Amino acid sequence: MPDTIIVGLDGSTESRAAAEWAAREAVLRDLPMVLLHVWQPVPEPMAQAPLLGPETHAHWTERIPREAAEGLRLRHPGLRVTTEQRSGAPADVLVEAARDAGLLVLGSRALGGLGGFLVGSVGQSVIARTETPVVLVRAGEQAADEHLKDPAGIPSTATGFRPVVLGLDTDSPDGTVLAFAFEEARRREAPLTVLRGWNLPPYYVYSLAAGVDPREDITREQTAALTETLLPWREKYPDVEVKEVSRLGSPAGHLVDASHDASLVVIGRRVRRSPFGVHIGSVAHAVMHHATAPVAVVAHD
Repeated sequence: MPDTIIVGLDGSTESRAAAEWAAREAVLRDLPMVLLHVWQPVPEPMAQAPLLGPETHAHWTERIPREAAEGLRLRHPGLRVTTEQRSGAPADVLVEAARDAGLLVLGSRALGGLGGFLVGSVGQSVIARTETPVVLVRAGEQAADEHLKDPAGIPSTATGFRPVVLGLDTDSPDGTVLAFAFEEARRREAPLTVLRGWNLPPYYVYSLAAGVDPREDITREQTAALTETLLPWREKYPDVEVKEVSRLGSPAGHLVDASHDASLVVIGRRVRRSPFGVHIGSVAHAVMHHATAPVAVVAHD
């Protein structure tokens, strides 16, 4: 159902963090959520082993989502959460399930010492193949991490939400991505920071050789383009405080930096219906792996 949030749950720390985030999002949206546990059939020789018999396997595959759902109901009174189990290849099952959902939430785990996160092959495959928005949540993500610190400098859910950050390409802005970001900001009563990173055009070098530095003119043009793109959206969402940021430099780098003070980062992914496999753009790929806040990847044409 489009009005359902689905979480891929496998019992790992990162998938449990994803379930907690999804529960909070379900409360914000007043939607039900489904904990989807995908299990791959055990090969016949292993299935006959005493410790991996059919009864033992069934016990664990049922226990994981059941206990997770019970915990979520205790922590979020009134939350409508159900569990579902399917067998098969995890990526294929999640892509199929996402077709009937409004949002899919997955977990990703930290890369020790590398300052980034690991979006596994399953997560990357799902994101590249589904047209449903997907949110990636890091292991260890806490509700207080999405809120401003209190006057004493202590993280607290009693304060307002940190800004929602949207990475926007003004050369090809998409309404689906913009609407998703504005809606998320409005639900949280949070500011929306719209960030446009850009690089100098090739002719810049030749202009310098001719003794002309067009950087200020280019900066004004980029800033004006961002303002013009957002004008109708400001009018549509007058209750959302919007901050426009247009900066020279890597769009991915700016978004990763902004993620440290964000409650959610929203990026777009262009759908490529090609017979030669799936693709995730370089900016989306970098943000998925290095942003510290939850990341929403929104597919668009």
